[in-house]
Amino acid sequence: MVDVEDNVILFLTNMEPLHEKTLALLIQLPPSLEIIPGLEGLRNLLPFLDDRFRYAVEVRHQSWFQDLAYNFFADNNFCMVWSQLARIRTPPIVTSDFLYVRFIGDRSIDEKDFGKIQKDRVSEMNKWAREIKEVEGGNRRGKNKEVSLAMIAANNHYAGFGPGTANLFRKMVGLSELSWEDQQQIQKHLQLRQQQQNEEQDQHVSNSRIVSKKQIKNRQSSLSEFID
Repeated sequence: MVDVEDNVILFLTNMEPLHEKTLALLIQLPPSLEIIPGLEGLRNLLPFLDDRFRYAVEVRHQSWFQDLAYNFFADNNFCMVWSQLARIRTPPIVTSDFLYVRFIGDRSIDEKDFGKIQKDRVSEMNKWAREIKEVEGGNRRGKNKEVSLAMIAANNHYAGFGPGTANLFRKMVGLSELSWEDQQQIQKHLQLRQQQQNEEQDQHVSNSRIVSKKQIKNRQSSLSEFID
């Protein structure tokens, strides 16, 4: 995180119109980044962050799992992402008023096999579900933060089918499953509606140009009559 201020400012400026619809922004740190240089980089980044956004930070080096990091994150309301990675599992420490859990695979599942669950991840997912229920019940490790939101992200590489993983985890924490067919229908409806709006806008622009041309011709005709 060296000389990234301009890029961060540009990114946040572009994200500004979406801030009301954005649950959180994820800052993913490289596996080689240890705690001391990492904290220094985050401190340097603080003045440039827009406080209208929530920030979740995914650390991927064991050195981060200590009070020095937990306290820094809590003092700045940064969420230390709970990550289930191939080689590392983040301790379930609460550092912010929201949780962010990521189920990320090791890319051992071929992309051609995506679309259905390929690996049994139930045991480790149940562990994370219990941790979330503990937080929901008021039992949490870390700073005394009132947690109001939990976000769960899963990619296809984790078990073979990200939406299926999400539905499975929803059941584990007591939520109803989502119907992906219904979601697809909603998405198609929104796309069709947007297409119709674009066509209407194009037609309006076209009509405006026609009217403008007629007005010019009428003015030219009037001017010609006046000269005559």
